Amino acid sequence: MQAFTRLYLELDRSTSTLHKVRALAQYLKSATPQDAAWAVYLLAGGKLRQSVPTKVLRASACAKAGLADWLFEECYQSVGDLAETIALVLGPGKALDTSSLSEWMLRIESCRGQPEEVIVGRLHDYWAGLDSQQRFVMNKLITGGFRVGVSRLLVTRALAQAFAMDEKLVAQRLIGYLSTSSSPSAQRFERILGAAEQAEDRAQPYPFFLAHPWPEGASLPEPIDDWQLEWKWDGIRCQLVFRQGVLHLWSRGEELITPRFPELHALAAHLPPDCVIDGELLAWSPQDQAVASFAVLQKRLNRKQVGARLLAETPVRLMAYDLLELADQDLRNTPLRERRQKLEVLVAQAAHPVLGISETLIVPSWEAAEQQRAGSRARGVEGLMLKHRESTYGIGRTKSDTAGGWWKWKIDPLTIDAVLIYAQRGHGRRANLFSDYTFALWSHPPGHEARQLVPFAKAYSGLTDEEMREVDAVIRRTTREKFGPVHSVEPTMVFELGFEAVNRSARHKSGVAVRFPRMLRIRKDKPLQEADEIETLRAIAN
Repeated sequence: MQAFTRLYLELDRSTSTLHKVRALAQYLKSATPQDAAWAVYLLAGGKLRQSVPTKVLRASACAKAGLADWLFEECYQSVGDLAETIALVLGPGKALDTSSLSEWMLRIESCRGQPEEVIVGRLHDYWAGLDSQQRFVMNKLITGGFRVGVSRLLVTRALAQAFAMDEKLVAQRLIGYLSTSSSPSAQRFERILGAAEQAEDRAQPYPFFLAHPWPEGASLPEPIDDWQLEWKWDGIRCQLVFRQGVLHLWSRGEELITPRFPELHALAAHLPPDCVIDGELLAWSPQDQAVASFAVLQKRLNRKQVGARLLAETPVRLMAYDLLELADQDLRNTPLRERRQKLEVLVAQAAHPVLGISETLIVPSWEAAEQQRAGSRARGVEGLMLKHRESTYGIGRTKSDTAGGWWKWKIDPLTIDAVLIYAQRGHGRRANLFSDYTFALWSHPPGHEARQLVPFAKAYSGLTDEEMREVDAVIRRTTREKFGPVHSVEPTMVFELGFEAVNRSARHKSGVAVRFPRMLRIRKDKPLQEADEIETLRAIAN
């Protein structure tokens, strides 16, 4: 734990990508395979289940530190992070325990499901052998809230650097590594480094290549003929892997979702052997021969088994837009224009209704492309994708310049003016600020006797730090009531919210649900009574 804590602190304090990669590589190279396995899992974004209930953790800390509950709560509200609060109230401590990261992970996981008195005794013993910094990291692991400023891409680069491996090979072998179905182990880590391809690799997808948003205000690249323009579909990004006669469908989140979409198995008889297709899984309307809304697709997302009725009511289609492998040959380093030609031939020969190909737009100028983009919402798409015809297929959201690569040129969001009615403190550097907000719209037009504010969305992004401090000051002055961490505030502030789409929803009191709400600006120019009504959202949904 001592070496891992030093790594954590080094990563947390540094803003240099090169420094972080170098620190990671040094740790991974010197660590045992078992410790390295856990470090890769934790730093690349693996999910940890909370091993000790929060109530028990807080009570144990209060008992150990000799604090009253109310005083611990005041400390927590000031710090904003439970793991850090506990580390601070317990004091400096001494680093007596020399156990490794993997040994600590076994101890932490062994607490799950134990009686409260057993957990309390173990926690007191654990804390006794650690200094404040080690306690902080251990507490993060216990709560399941372990995060540090490192991306999966940086971990991939560090592994490649530490063990002199090809970065793309490392990225592919990490596919599925963050699965919660089995704990990290020395064998799993050594499999990443192994020289021979494993049999189970044949089912694995390639790392997904992600696009950057087109920089606001940047000039569109010339000539337009160097670029492939496609619609930005609103579905599930996925890869269809067909090798050795077996078909697998992987989501971008590296989840194997084949059982949820059994109709795709019919493609096995129509595809060439050993191919991998990148595309978007979309809800399909056979009556209209068109893409249905994402809300329709959502009906199938949380179903592991799909009945005949749901299959009939919500059919899907795979909209292919790239070919990554053909005849067991990796095509990712070939130019997009060549991959596209091969993809067109494959889809045409397959000739199956469940497999389509993403249309490419033929436009003479960027002005004409802008006109097409302006009609995106009516088509049920989010804008345009810009892909340089000579671009190769990269890993993740790698940095690129506007001269090449992949870009998403999205339409402007839908907007509505809403009223702030609830707030609670944020986390991390915003722990002392009210930064998580609930917004409401008017239920009826002005003058109606039943007119009231109805909550419909939560948002926490979009404001600058200065604006956040300004809103925080208003919230503190206008708080009406407190419900635990949530403050009910006097409705005084109107915000312009942006969102991607709106749908009817029986689960929400307002009757509607919006996708990806975020704050665009504070409407200081707009009186409270002129905020929008719920009916405005319902009209958009219709």
